Amino acid sequence: MDGLEVYIVGGAVRDALLNLAAGDRDWVVVGALPEDLAQRGFIPVGGDFPVFLHPRTKEEFALARTERKSGKGYKGFTFYTGVDVSLADDLKRRDLTVNALAYSLDGRLCDPLGGWADIQQRCLRHIGAAFSEDPVRLLRLARFAARFHDFSIAAETLALARDLVRLGEVDALVPERVWQEFAKGLLTAAPGRMLQVLQDTEALAHIAPSLLYTPALDSVLAWASKQNLPLSSRYALLCSQSPELDSIAKALCSPREAKDMARLLQLMLSSSAFSLGAGPEQYLELFEQCDALRRPDRFEQLLHAAQGLITLDEKTWMGRLEAIRQVDATAIVQKYKNQGQHIKAALRLARLQRLGSV
Repeated sequence: MDGLEVYIVGGAVRDALLNLAAGDRDWVVVGALPEDLAQRGFIPVGGDFPVFLHPRTKEEFALARTERKSGKGYKGFTFYTGVDVSLADDLKRRDLTVNALAYSLDGRLCDPLGGWADIQQRCLRHIGAAFSEDPVRLLRLARFAARFHDFSIAAETLALARDLVRLGEVDALVPERVWQEFAKGLLTAAPGRMLQVLQDTEALAHIAPSLLYTPALDSVLAWASKQNLPLSSRYALLCSQSPELDSIAKALCSPREAKDMARLLQLMLSSSAFSLGAGPEQYLELFEQCDALRRPDRFEQLLHAAQGLITLDEKTWMGRLEAIRQVDATAIVQKYKNQGQHIKAALRLARLQRLGSV
Protein backbone atom coordinates (compact mmCIF):
# COMPACT_ATOMS: atom_id res chain seq x y z
CA MET A 1 0.00 0.00 0.00
CA ASP A 2 3.05 2.27 -0.11
CA GLY A 3 2.24 5.44 -2.00
CA LEU A 4 -1.55 4.95 -1.77
CA GLU A 5 -3.81 7.27 0.21
CA VAL A 6 -5.88 4.74 2.12
CA TYR A 7 -8.21 4.89 5.12
CA ILE A 8 -10.09 2.44 7.31
CA VAL A 9 -13.72 3.59 7.19
CA GLY A 10 -17.15 2.94 8.60
CA GLY A 11 -18.15 0.41 11.22
CA ALA A 12 -14.63 -0.63 12.23
CA VAL A 13 -13.84 2.97 13.21
CA ARG A 14 -17.18 3.46 14.97
CA ASP A 15 -16.78 0.27 16.98
CA ALA A 16 -13.20 1.12 17.93
CA LEU A 17 -14.39 4.46 19.31
CA LEU A 18 -17.09 2.61 21.26
CA ASN A 19 -14.50 0.13 22.61
CA LEU A 20 -16.33 -2.75 20.95
CA ALA A 21 -14.74 -5.89 19.56
CA ALA A 22 -13.19 -5.35 16.15
CA GLY A 23 -14.95 -6.83 13.14
CA ASP A 24 -14.14 -6.72 9.44
CA ARG A 25 -12.33 -3.64 8.21
CA ASP A 26 -13.36 -1.73 5.09
CA TRP A 27 -10.87 0.46 3.28
CA VAL A 28 -11.22 3.45 0.97
CA VAL A 29 -8.54 4.45 -1.53
CA VAL A 30 -8.42 8.14 -2.47
CA GLY A 31 -6.91 9.60 -5.66
CA ALA A 32 -6.26 6.31 -7.44
CA LEU A 33 -7.44 4.60 -10.62
CA PRO A 34 -8.53 0.96 -10.94
CA GLU A 35 -5.36 0.28 -12.92
CA ASP A 36 -3.26 1.50 -10.00
CA LEU A 37 -4.67 -1.19 -7.72
CA ALA A 38 -4.63 -3.89 -10.38
CA GLN A 39 -0.92 -3.26 -10.99
CA ARG A 40 -0.26 -3.81 -7.28
CA GLY A 41 -1.94 -7.21 -7.36
CA PHE A 42 -5.32 -6.21 -5.91
CA ILE A 43 -8.14 -8.45 -7.16
CA PRO A 44 -11.14 -6.66 -8.75
CA VAL A 45 -14.53 -7.88 -7.47
CA GLY A 46 -16.78 -4.82 -7.76
CA GLY A 47 -19.78 -4.79 -10.04
CA ASP A 48 -21.37 -1.35 -9.99
CA PHE A 49 -18.20 0.42 -8.81
CA PRO A 50 -14.50 -0.49 -8.34
CA VAL A 51 -13.93 -2.73 -5.31
CA PHE A 52 -10.79 -4.82 -4.85
CA LEU A 53 -9.56 -7.53 -2.51
CA HIS A 54 -6.13 -7.17 -0.97
CA PRO A 55 -3.96 -9.94 -2.48
CA ARG A 56 -2.92 -11.28 0.95
CA THR A 57 -5.46 -10.23 3.59
CA LYS A 58 -8.48 -10.36 1.23
CA GLU A 59 -9.87 -7.22 2.90
CA GLU A 60 -12.04 -4.99 0.71
CA PHE A 61 -10.61 -1.81 -0.77
CA ALA A 62 -13.01 0.50 -2.61
CA LEU A 63 -12.11 3.56 -4.62
CA ALA A 64 -13.51 6.76 -3.10
CA ARG A 65 -16.77 7.58 -4.84
CA THR A 66 -19.79 9.84 -4.97
CA GLU A 67 -23.31 8.77 -5.92
CA ARG A 68 -26.28 10.40 -7.56
CA LYS A 69 -29.91 9.26 -7.53
CA SER A 70 -30.95 8.03 -10.97
CA GLY A 71 -33.90 5.70 -10.35
CA LYS A 72 -36.11 3.94 -7.82
CA GLY A 73 -34.90 1.77 -5.00
CA TYR A 74 -31.50 1.06 -3.50
CA LYS A 75 -29.98 0.21 -6.91
CA GLY A 76 -31.14 3.42 -8.54
CA PHE A 77 -27.82 5.27 -8.23
CA THR A 78 -25.05 6.41 -10.55
CA PHE A 79 -21.53 6.31 -9.12
CA TYR A 80 -18.46 8.41 -9.87
CA THR A 81 -14.96 7.27 -8.86
CA GLY A 82 -12.62 9.86 -10.31
CA VAL A 83 -9.25 10.68 -8.80
CA ASP A 84 -10.68 14.05 -7.72
CA VAL A 85 -13.10 12.41 -5.22
CA SER A 86 -11.87 13.26 -1.73
CA LEU A 87 -12.27 11.28 1.48
CA ALA A 88 -14.84 13.83 2.69
CA ASP A 89 -16.80 13.37 -0.57
CA ASP A 90 -16.86 9.62 -0.01
CA LEU A 91 -17.94 9.92 3.62
CA LYS A 92 -20.76 12.32 2.72
CA ARG A 93 -22.57 9.63 0.71
CA ARG A 94 -22.92 7.36 3.74
CA ASP A 95 -26.08 6.94 5.79
CA LEU A 96 -25.35 8.00 9.39
CA THR A 97 -22.72 10.26 10.90
CA VAL A 98 -21.54 7.49 13.22
CA ASN A 99 -20.69 5.43 10.13
CA ALA A 100 -18.91 8.31 8.35
CA LEU A 101 -15.62 8.12 10.21
CA ALA A 102 -12.17 7.14 9.02
CA TYR A 103 -8.72 6.33 10.35
CA SER A 104 -5.61 7.11 8.35
CA LEU A 105 -2.77 4.61 8.31
CA ASP A 106 -0.99 6.62 11.02
CA GLY A 107 -4.06 6.39 13.31
CA ARG A 108 -5.43 9.90 12.74
CA LEU A 109 -9.23 10.18 13.12
CA CYS A 110 -10.93 11.85 10.14
CA ASP A 111 -14.35 13.15 11.13
CA PRO A 112 -15.68 15.81 8.72
CA LEU A 113 -19.36 15.21 9.61
CA GLY A 114 -19.42 15.18 13.41
CA GLY A 115 -19.72 11.43 13.88
CA TRP A 116 -17.57 11.37 17.02
CA ALA A 117 -19.78 13.99 18.68
CA ASP A 118 -22.90 11.93 17.87
CA ILE A 119 -21.24 8.83 19.32
CA GLN A 120 -20.53 10.74 22.51
CA GLN A 121 -24.13 12.03 22.58
CA ARG A 122 -25.49 8.55 21.76
CA CYS A 123 -27.42 9.78 18.72
CA LEU A 124 -28.13 8.18 15.35
CA ARG A 125 -28.28 11.03 12.83
CA HIS A 126 -28.48 11.05 9.02
CA ILE A 127 -25.83 12.84 6.99
CA GLY A 128 -27.91 14.64 4.39
CA ALA A 129 -31.25 14.81 2.62
CA ALA A 130 -30.05 12.01 0.33
CA PHE A 131 -30.83 9.66 3.24
CA SER A 132 -34.44 9.58 2.00
CA GLU A 133 -33.35 8.36 -1.45
CA ASP A 134 -32.18 4.88 -0.44
CA PRO A 135 -34.67 2.53 1.31
CA VAL A 136 -31.88 0.30 2.62
CA ARG A 137 -30.89 3.20 4.85
CA LEU A 138 -34.18 2.91 6.70
CA LEU A 139 -33.51 -0.79 7.31
CA ARG A 140 -30.01 0.01 8.48
CA LEU A 141 -31.30 2.76 10.78
CA ALA A 142 -33.71 0.27 12.36
CA ARG A 143 -30.98 -2.34 12.69
CA PHE A 144 -28.51 0.10 14.24
CA ALA A 145 -31.22 1.26 16.65
CA ALA A 146 -31.48 -2.37 17.78
CA ARG A 147 -27.75 -2.88 18.05
CA PHE A 148 -27.08 0.44 19.79
CA HIS A 149 -30.26 0.47 21.85
CA ASP A 150 -28.99 3.21 24.15
CA PHE A 151 -28.74 5.60 21.18
CA SER A 152 -31.64 7.91 20.36
CA ILE A 153 -32.68 8.70 16.79
CA ALA A 154 -32.62 12.34 15.72
CA ALA A 155 -36.14 13.63 15.05
CA GLU A 156 -35.20 14.92 11.60
CA THR A 157 -33.74 11.50 10.74
CA LEU A 158 -37.02 9.79 11.62
CA ALA A 159 -38.85 12.35 9.47
CA LEU A 160 -36.67 11.46 6.48
CA ALA A 161 -37.21 7.76 7.16
CA ARG A 162 -40.96 8.34 6.99
CA ASP A 163 -40.42 10.14 3.67
CA LEU A 164 -38.86 6.93 2.31
CA VAL A 165 -42.14 5.19 3.00
CA ARG A 166 -44.38 8.02 1.83
CA LEU A 167 -42.49 8.37 -1.48
CA GLY A 168 -42.75 4.65 -2.18
CA GLU A 169 -39.01 3.99 -2.03
CA VAL A 170 -39.49 1.18 0.49
CA ASP A 171 -41.67 -0.69 -2.00
CA ALA A 172 -38.64 -1.07 -4.26
CA LEU A 173 -36.76 -3.20 -1.71
CA VAL A 174 -36.16 -6.80 -2.74
CA PRO A 175 -36.84 -9.53 -0.13
CA GLU A 176 -33.24 -10.81 -0.18
CA ARG A 177 -31.92 -7.39 0.88
CA VAL A 178 -34.61 -7.06 3.54
CA TRP A 179 -33.60 -10.41 5.05
CA GLN A 180 -29.94 -9.39 5.27
CA GLU A 181 -30.78 -6.45 7.52
CA PHE A 182 -33.62 -8.22 9.37
CA ALA A 183 -31.37 -11.13 10.27
CA LYS A 184 -28.67 -8.82 11.63
CA GLY A 185 -31.29 -6.94 13.65
CA LEU A 186 -32.74 -10.13 15.14
CA LEU A 187 -29.28 -11.11 16.36
CA THR A 188 -28.82 -7.92 18.38
CA ALA A 189 -29.48 -7.50 22.10
CA ALA A 190 -32.72 -5.56 21.51
CA PRO A 191 -34.39 -6.80 18.31
CA GLY A 192 -37.68 -5.19 19.35
CA ARG A 193 -36.14 -1.76 18.82
CA MET A 194 -35.73 -2.56 15.11
CA LEU A 195 -39.40 -3.46 14.88
CA GLN A 196 -40.40 -0.32 16.77
CA VAL A 197 -38.57 1.88 14.28
CA LEU A 198 -40.09 0.08 11.32
CA GLN A 199 -43.51 0.36 12.93
CA ASP A 200 -43.12 4.03 13.83
CA THR A 201 -42.08 4.91 10.28
CA GLU A 202 -44.94 2.77 8.86
CA ALA A 203 -42.38 0.74 6.93
CA LEU A 204 -43.24 -2.61 8.54
CA ALA A 205 -46.63 -2.71 6.81
CA HIS A 206 -44.82 -2.42 3.46
CA ILE A 207 -41.92 -4.74 4.20
CA ALA A 208 -43.84 -7.59 5.87
CA PRO A 209 -47.59 -6.78 5.83
CA SER A 210 -48.57 -10.19 7.26
CA LEU A 211 -46.30 -9.92 10.29
CA LEU A 212 -48.34 -9.22 13.42
CA TYR A 213 -46.13 -7.12 15.66
CA THR A 214 -47.15 -6.07 19.16
CA PRO A 215 -44.94 -4.48 21.84
CA ALA A 216 -45.25 -7.73 23.82
CA LEU A 217 -42.89 -9.31 21.30
CA ASP A 218 -40.14 -6.92 22.38
CA SER A 219 -39.67 -8.63 25.74
CA VAL A 220 -39.86 -12.10 24.12
CA LEU A 221 -37.13 -11.22 21.63
CA ALA A 222 -35.02 -9.59 24.36
CA TRP A 223 -35.33 -12.85 26.33
CA ALA A 224 -34.25 -14.80 23.22
CA SER A 225 -31.20 -12.58 22.95
CA LYS A 226 -30.24 -13.15 26.60
CA GLN A 227 -30.65 -16.87 26.03
CA ASN A 228 -28.39 -16.57 22.98
CA LEU A 229 -30.92 -18.40 20.83
CA PRO A 230 -29.95 -18.98 17.19
CA LEU A 231 -31.39 -16.89 14.38
CA SER A 232 -33.99 -19.48 13.34
CA SER A 233 -35.42 -19.57 16.88
CA ARG A 234 -35.59 -15.79 17.10
CA TYR A 235 -37.36 -15.67 13.75
CA ALA A 236 -39.83 -18.32 14.96
CA LEU A 237 -40.60 -16.24 18.06
CA LEU A 238 -40.99 -13.12 15.90
CA CYS A 239 -43.62 -14.94 13.82
CA SER A 240 -45.26 -16.75 16.74
CA GLN A 241 -48.42 -14.59 16.70
CA SER A 242 -48.75 -14.40 12.90
CA PRO A 243 -50.96 -16.93 11.08
CA GLU A 244 -49.72 -16.23 7.54
CA LEU A 245 -46.24 -17.74 7.79
CA ASP A 246 -45.85 -18.36 4.06
CA SER A 247 -46.61 -14.74 3.26
CA ILE A 248 -44.06 -13.51 5.81
CA ALA A 249 -41.42 -15.92 4.55
CA LYS A 250 -41.93 -14.70 1.00
CA ALA A 251 -41.78 -11.03 1.99
CA LEU A 252 -38.59 -11.51 4.02
CA CYS A 253 -37.00 -14.22 1.88
CA SER A 254 -36.58 -16.31 5.03
CA PRO A 255 -34.28 -19.34 4.73
CA ARG A 256 -35.68 -22.86 4.97
CA GLU A 257 -34.41 -23.50 8.50
CA ALA A 258 -36.11 -20.36 9.82
CA LYS A 259 -39.40 -21.16 8.05
CA ASP A 260 -39.42 -24.69 9.47
CA MET A 261 -38.76 -23.43 12.99
CA ALA A 262 -41.59 -20.90 12.74
CA ARG A 263 -44.05 -23.54 11.55
CA LEU A 264 -43.03 -26.11 14.17
CA LEU A 265 -43.04 -23.58 17.01
CA GLN A 266 -46.63 -22.63 16.22
CA LEU A 267 -47.52 -26.33 16.06
CA MET A 268 -45.87 -26.89 19.45
CA LEU A 269 -47.61 -23.91 21.04
CA SER A 270 -51.02 -25.18 19.91
CA SER A 271 -50.37 -28.81 20.85
CA SER A 272 -52.59 -30.55 23.39
CA ALA A 273 -49.43 -32.22 24.73
CA PHE A 274 -48.96 -29.27 27.09
CA SER A 275 -52.54 -29.20 28.35
CA LEU A 276 -53.73 -30.48 31.70
CA GLY A 277 -54.34 -34.21 31.55
CA ALA A 278 -52.12 -34.85 28.53
CA GLY A 279 -50.52 -38.28 28.37
CA PRO A 280 -48.50 -40.66 26.16
CA GLU A 281 -50.87 -40.35 23.15
CA GLN A 282 -50.48 -36.57 23.05
CA TYR A 283 -46.76 -36.71 23.75
CA LEU A 284 -46.12 -39.16 20.91
CA GLU A 285 -48.24 -37.15 18.51
CA LEU A 286 -46.14 -34.05 19.16
CA PHE A 287 -42.89 -35.97 18.73
CA GLU A 288 -44.12 -37.33 15.41
CA GLN A 289 -45.38 -33.97 14.16
CA CYS A 290 -42.01 -32.37 14.97
CA ASP A 291 -40.01 -35.28 13.50
CA ALA A 292 -38.27 -35.38 16.88
CA LEU A 293 -36.96 -38.94 16.54
CA ARG A 294 -34.89 -38.00 13.51
CA ARG A 295 -34.17 -34.41 14.60
CA PRO A 296 -33.75 -34.46 18.42
CA ASP A 297 -31.44 -31.44 18.42
CA ARG A 298 -34.00 -29.36 16.58
CA PHE A 299 -36.74 -30.51 18.95
CA GLU A 300 -34.62 -29.41 21.90
CA GLN A 301 -34.12 -26.06 20.18
CA LEU A 302 -37.90 -25.78 19.76
CA LEU A 303 -38.49 -26.50 23.43
CA HIS A 304 -35.99 -23.84 24.39
CA ALA A 305 -37.65 -21.26 22.15
CA ALA A 306 -41.13 -22.18 23.39
CA GLN A 307 -40.10 -21.31 26.94
CA GLY A 308 -40.19 -17.69 25.88
CA LEU A 309 -43.96 -18.03 25.57
CA ILE A 310 -45.15 -20.94 27.72
CA THR A 311 -44.04 -22.81 30.83
CA LEU A 312 -42.57 -26.25 30.23
CA ASP A 313 -39.98 -28.60 31.70
CA GLU A 314 -37.37 -29.04 28.99
CA LYS A 315 -35.52 -31.77 30.88
CA THR A 316 -38.68 -33.85 31.29
CA TRP A 317 -39.54 -33.54 27.62
CA MET A 318 -36.08 -34.55 26.48
CA GLY A 319 -36.29 -37.50 28.88
CA ARG A 320 -39.51 -38.61 27.19
CA LEU A 321 -37.89 -38.31 23.78
CA GLU A 322 -34.87 -40.30 24.89
CA ALA A 323 -37.22 -43.01 26.23
CA ILE A 324 -38.91 -43.62 22.88
CA ARG A 325 -35.59 -43.42 21.06
CA GLN A 326 -34.50 -46.42 23.14
CA VAL A 327 -37.22 -48.57 21.57
CA ASP A 328 -35.44 -51.23 19.47
CA ALA A 329 -37.09 -50.67 16.09
CA THR A 330 -34.80 -53.23 14.43
CA ALA A 331 -35.97 -55.98 16.79
CA ILE A 332 -39.61 -55.13 16.09
CA VAL A 333 -39.03 -55.21 12.34
CA GLN A 334 -37.36 -58.60 12.67
CA LYS A 335 -40.20 -59.92 14.81
CA TYR A 336 -42.80 -58.96 12.24
CA LYS A 337 -40.68 -59.44 9.11
CA ASN A 338 -43.38 -61.50 7.45
CA GLN A 339 -46.19 -59.31 8.79
CA GLY A 340 -45.24 -55.86 7.54
CA GLN A 341 -48.69 -54.47 8.22
CA HIS A 342 -48.12 -54.91 11.97
CA ILE A 343 -44.75 -53.16 12.23
CA LYS A 344 -46.09 -49.61 12.48
CA ALA A 345 -48.67 -50.52 15.12
CA ALA A 346 -46.10 -52.50 17.14
CA LEU A 347 -43.62 -49.60 17.07
CA ARG A 348 -46.30 -47.20 18.18
CA LEU A 349 -47.40 -49.46 21.03
CA ALA A 350 -43.82 -49.90 22.24
CA ARG A 351 -43.26 -46.16 22.26
CA LEU A 352 -46.49 -45.49 24.10
CA GLN A 353 -45.53 -48.04 26.71
CA ARG A 354 -42.16 -46.34 27.18
CA LEU A 355 -43.84 -42.94 27.52
CA GLY A 356 -46.26 -44.36 30.08
CA SER A 357 -43.39 -45.49 32.25
CA VAL A 358 -41.38 -42.23 32.20
